[in-house]
Amino acid sequence: MRRSLVLPHHRLTIAGHAAALRAAPTMTETILWQALSGSKLGVAFRRQVPIGRYIADFLAPACRLVVEVDGGYHATPARLRADARRDRYLAKLGYRVLRLPAAIVQHQLGQAVALVAQALAP
Repeated sequence: MRRSLVLPHHRLTIAGHAAALRAAPTMTETILWQALSGSKLGVAFRRQVPIGRYIADFLAPACRLVVEVDGGYHATPARLRADARRDRYLAKLGYRVLRLPAAIVQHQLGQAVALVAQALAP
C-alpha cells in the first residue's frame, strides 16, 4: 500500500475542498458527469476525488483513469506547467490522466465521451 504524501492535517482541508467542489460543479463538469455516472461506460466513476495533494475532476478507480475538464485558463503558460507537474505526480501514483477541453464537453459531448471510452479500453 502506498503511503500518502499529504500531511495528516491537510487531509481534512483537501476532503472539505473536494466536497465543496462536488456541491458546486461547473456546467461542463455537470454535463460530463451526466454522461459518466451510473457506470454508463461500463466503469464506475467518482467525481471530485482527492488523490494525494490534488483533487481529480473524475476518477475511474478500477482503471486508475483520471479525467480532467480543462477550461480556458488551462491554456496559460503557468497553468500548463502546473498541469504538467500534476500529471507527473499522478502518473507516479499509477494514474493515467485524460484532459478534455471544456469546449468539447460543452459542444461535442459525444466526442468527449468517445475519448473517455477510448481511454478506458485496454
